[in-house]
Amino acid sequence: MAVTAVREKPSAIHTSLEAIVEVKGICKSYGNVEALRDINLDFPRGKLTSLLGPSGCGKTTLLKIIAGLIGASAGSVTVDGKRVSGPGPERAFVFQDFALMPWATVLRNVAFGLELRGTGKAERDEIARRYIAQVGLSGFEDKYPHELSGGMRQRVGLARALSVDAEVLLLDEPFSAVDEQNRRKFQEDLIRLRSAQNKTFIFVTHSIEEAVYISDRIVLLSPRPGRVSQVIEPDIDRSGDPDRIHRDKHYLDTVEEIWQGLKQYVE
Repeated sequence: MAVTAVREKPSAIHTSLEAIVEVKGICKSYGNVEALRDINLDFPRGKLTSLLGPSGCGKTTLLKIIAGLIGASAGSVTVDGKRVSGPGPERAFVFQDFALMPWATVLRNVAFGLELRGTGKAERDEIARRYIAQVGLSGFEDKYPHELSGGMRQRVGLARALSVDAEVLLLDEPFSAVDEQNRRKFQEDLIRLRSAQNKTFIFVTHSIEEAVYISDRIVLLSPRPGRVSQVIEPDIDRSGDPDRIHRDKHYLDTVEEIWQGLKQYVE
């Protein structure tokens, strides 16, 4: 297991030659509440990075700043060298609460981002059907959100994000509203999709086990104001039987190490 501690130089920028997203000196305050302080991170192209930390540490705030959904109080975010000033086509966001249009079918929901971009109906429907199949929802194209389970609605949200062919996918606790069985299946699907799509994923989670299971890198944030505490790279072989990972010594050791670092913040 490779662990990179960054406490000794909190103002340093941890970059990679293959970084697609760079976060430099990000601070965020809401009135007198300081949510984030001097966040400096890079996110490597084609990797899945999880943001993990105690409740209120600013994980979702940081994700939304990267998405361009909210502005920072200080600092900058660049994607492929271009400064973020708002949402952009190179980024797609998967919301925790699905954020589907209740009046639209699965097909229309998945194709909606393409529709906004002016893609013709035949082309966008073809693309949407392809990603609906990839997330395991073939046959549900004409269903409406209220006819789907929570897990199926989340799959629609993921298919919508994939369909616009964004380079960076930002996921805000996307599996928190589904049962444990569906959550495990989604985790396996996400590992498979990341490998097949070669996209960059930035994933917010409260679950240590989930972060270690799916991530190439895990960024641990300190309690508010959120700062980078550690960057951990789990040394886990994810090929073969997914159930084997949960019994892997490196997996178990990494989960325990992270828990030992975070439990002091649990009331």
